[in-house]
Amino acid sequence: MFKGSPFLLHYVTSKGAVVALTRAIARELADSGICVNAIAPGLVMSANVQAHSDWKEVTTSIVASRAIKRESVPDDLGGALLFFASQDSDFVTGQTLVVDGGLSCIDWSRG
Repeated sequence: MFKGSPFLLHYVTSKGAVVALTRAIARELADSGICVNAIAPGLVMSANVQAHSDWKEVTTSIVASRAIKRESVPDDLGGALLFFASQDSDFVTGQTLVVDGGLSCIDWSRG
């Protein structure tokens, strides 16, 4: 969660902790040649999410807020995962890649 969301302080705090943990572990393991990175997905239409019809209104609102106006599916995370697993990211560590269709992008035109 890379944007502040009121009434979800526990959730936002836990996501921030994962970012900090990723950075700290990356520093600890770098001398051993180990890169540590994280993927921060937005709401993904997994089987669990689809099983809860009460999420439909939330999903509609999230899609409307994204730069890329569609639902996210599990396959949308594959490119990020393959990048971090490949040699292309050998000099990348301590990073969190947000894969949310542009939801967390700041729209300065809206104030």
